Amino acid sequence: MRRFSRALVYLGIVGVVLGLSKVHAAYVADPPYSFTGSFRFVWAMAYMGLLALAAYGVGLPDLPRSIRSAFLSALAAAVGAAIGISVIQLVLGDALLPRFVVFGAALVLVPWYLLCVAIATGGRVLAKDRDRVALIADTAEVATLQRDLALGAEQPAVVVVVLSLDDARPSPTNPLPVIDAVGAAHATMVVLSRDAQSDHDIVDQVAVLHEGGLRIRTLSLFYEQWLGKLPLTELERVSLLFDIGEVHRARYGRAKRLVDVVLGALGTLGFALIIPFVLVGNLFANRGPLFYSQPRVGKNGVVFPILKFRTMRPEAAGNLSNEWTQEHDPRITRFGRVLRVTHVDELPQMINILKGDLAVVGPRPEQPRYVAELVQKLPFYDLRHLVRPGLTGWAQVKYGYAGDEDDALEKLQFEFFYLRHQSLGLDIKIVGRTVRSVMGRRGR
Repeated sequence: MRRFSRALVYLGIVGVVLGLSKVHAAYVADPPYSFTGSFRFVWAMAYMGLLALAAYGVGLPDLPRSIRSAFLSALAAAVGAAIGISVIQLVLGDALLPRFVVFGAALVLVPWYLLCVAIATGGRVLAKDRDRVALIADTAEVATLQRDLALGAEQPAVVVVVLSLDDARPSPTNPLPVIDAVGAAHATMVVLSRDAQSDHDIVDQVAVLHEGGLRIRTLSLFYEQWLGKLPLTELERVSLLFDIGEVHRARYGRAKRLVDVVLGALGTLGFALIIPFVLVGNLFANRGPLFYSQPRVGKNGVVFPILKFRTMRPEAAGNLSNEWTQEHDPRITRFGRVLRVTHVDELPQMINILKGDLAVVGPRPEQPRYVAELVQKLPFYDLRHLVRPGLTGWAQVKYGYAGDEDDALEKLQFEFFYLRHQSLGLDIKIVGRTVRSVMGRRGR
């Protein structure tokens, strides 16, 4: 249902812009003109692209969770794109598209977006009801999964019954406890922890349910498919010996690097254009050096200097290696906070991308001191350094800011999921969610 509602959003954009353009060309303009044979056809396509980008950026149709949120998102997407194309026309000094099309499309698309959100919301409810999970695991694993589902899942699901291993084993009074519990809770899926998979009495009951049409998942596979991460129980050396795109698929590695160079070159232009504005902002609310450089661990453990616009007081910026940087760190200046919120402080890293230190998408580049600490505690931590670190990544859009070692461990689960599923398709998905995050919506 969510895919259907997404398709409706973009089909609506195409239909509304083309429809209004044809009406304007045939009935509103004096004299009439051929829309497809005019320069306005190309700009109508550009307007459609801008509308589609705005709709995706604010999270339509699947992110809004209330009527108010849906209305504000729909209004922001439609009006934002209309203002964007109007500014372009103002800069170029030409009416590329008539106001009838620009603002007419914005007016029509707001209720259309709301309809698509309603369809997507209905789909979420149906999906949640469809994926009713019976979980067989110990108490700690149950608590962790419940917490992760509450934080946000790739696919919605609800745990309707929980059985410990002792509860799931047959007894003289209840020879089929798993089958009885699944039937009573109307569960549609059984998820087994690693210990439950090793218990033949439990697996025999689950096999009967499987033959009856219920879906069966290991806890690890459920985490991958529904949550987009690898659980802590799977973070072991043997379980992490999987194919990695950049290491084991040469074509992917080359294609990824080509995309990095193209996007890095485009980003460098934006970096050059923004420098004067950052200089002015620094003059008033962030006095000191324009940039700061910091060592980070890159591919194959090679340390490189990462480049950013400075966002902290100069005396604090020199001591960043002494402690974890907090999300609301008091050392950040007023203008530095603006740079961080808008992610403008990351633009100098386009130079790192062109040099090959960074990729657009990859694990977060960490400081050598933190890497040395985490490698001692997690012997498999170095696996993330088999690929280039990224300007953005799956862990960043799924989890957000890492302010301590516990957060780093949490993000590591998402980073290993990325390594396991590395592909251009996933990279594009991450870039899209990053755009949503920058525009103020959650990456999920």
